[in-house]
Amino acid sequence: MEAEKRMESNKKSDNNRDKKTTTRKEILEKKKNIKEIIEAAVSQKDPLSSFPTFRHYSTKDLSVYLESGCGDSLSSPVKQYIQNLLKVNMEASYGTEWPVEEKVKRREMGSSEARYIFVYEISNMDANIMLKLSKKGRCNADGIDDKGHLAAFVHYRFTIEEEIPVLYVYELQLEHRVQGKGLGKFLMVLIELIAQKSKMSAVVLTVQKANTIAMNFYRNKLRYLISTVSPSQMGLQTNYELLCKSFDFEAKSILEGGEDK
Repeated sequence: MEAEKRMESNKKSDNNRDKKTTTRKEILEKKKNIKEIIEAAVSQKDPLSSFPTFRHYSTKDLSVYLESGCGDSLSSPVKQYIQNLLKVNMEASYGTEWPVEEKVKRREMGSSEARYIFVYEISNMDANIMLKLSKKGRCNADGIDDKGHLAAFVHYRFTIEEEIPVLYVYELQLEHRVQGKGLGKFLMVLIELIAQKSKMSAVVLTVQKANTIAMNFYRNKLRYLISTVSPSQMGLQTNYELLCKSFDFEAKSILEGGEDK
């Protein structure tokens, strides 16, 4: 009888070890897959090439051309433009925190991990100009050549959030004169397409609570949700919320599980 008990106990121990080994292998395999997904996404020289119809955006009073960019290839004029636009658009929302935050953003913008979509406004645009520009497909931008006037940009990165591959939008900044023309929504639709094409499970971004216009834009117009990992969902008091839009079940369960739908 004692021998049978020992045998049964040994079987249970062996089963537990097998389960632990399987679980460990699954975890390592998942991490490896996520790493490969991120590396593949980062290696794309021009994500816009997969979406040629998003190379340009036009309304009755706005015509723009979009171009991909890389953080470690920014020229001095573009860096200065980014700094100036960030200050104009964000200083009020950050309040007294802005001097510190401005330094952080200045460091972030030139990172080799930073990816950009630059928006150039071109007056008197015609089909021939659009064709010429669309064939260039450059991953660099200086803001002072035949591409026209730089009027907006998106800074995003491919990264990992809660062990999930995500596209993280660091900045979506438009000059005041091109706001209210559908351009912001157009850019975010493009971002979501890039995310899904790159096998990201979600788009994630932060919004200052004081920035009510941006909060309304993401929450009500684009249907982004307050993430379960946002500080407010953990009982913490901060000046920002973490928002997300997920594309698969795992991301929804982890990043959106606490949001009332």
